[in-house]
Amino acid sequence: MQDIDAIDRTILSILSREARIPMKSLAGRIGLSRSATTERVTRLEKAGIIRGYRADIGQLEEGQIQAFLLVTLQRTPSIGVLDRLAGFSSVRKVSSVSGQLDLVVEVEVGSINALNELRNEVATMDNVEDLTTSIVLRRGIERS
Repeated sequence: MQDIDAIDRTILSILSREARIPMKSLAGRIGLSRSATTERVTRLEKAGIIRGYRADIGQLEEGQIQAFLLVTLQRTPSIGVLDRLAGFSSVRKVSSVSGQLDLVVEVEVGSINALNELRNEVATMDNVEDLTTSIVLRRGIERS
C-alpha cells in the first residue's frame, strides 16, 4: 500500500479495539461520510493491512491452563501460519518478535491434553521449524 494517512491510522486504531463497530458509527467517529469510510476500509482490506476481524475473548473460567508457544519458522513472513493460528479458539494472542524466535503464541486451554493436541497441530504446520512450550505458572502483574 502506498500511503497510510492519519485517518487510516485512526480507522485501524478503532477497528483493532472494536472490530464489530457499525460503519455508520465508525464514519461518525472519524468525521467522514459512510461511503468514504467504507472505501477506506475496503482499500485497507485489499492492501492486506486489515487481514481479518476476530473476537478477542477473555478468560471464560478459572482453572484454564495458560501457555506460550514459542515458534521458529523456516521462513518469514508466514501469513498461512497466522491464518491457521487464528482458527484455534484457544489462541489468545500472536506476536511476531525479533531474535531467534519468530512468533510468541499465547494460548489458553482446559487441560494438559488439550495443550498437547494444540501443540502437535502447530508443530506440524507447514513452515514451522521448531516449537517450545512454556506453561504460565502464575501471573504477577497483568495490565490491560
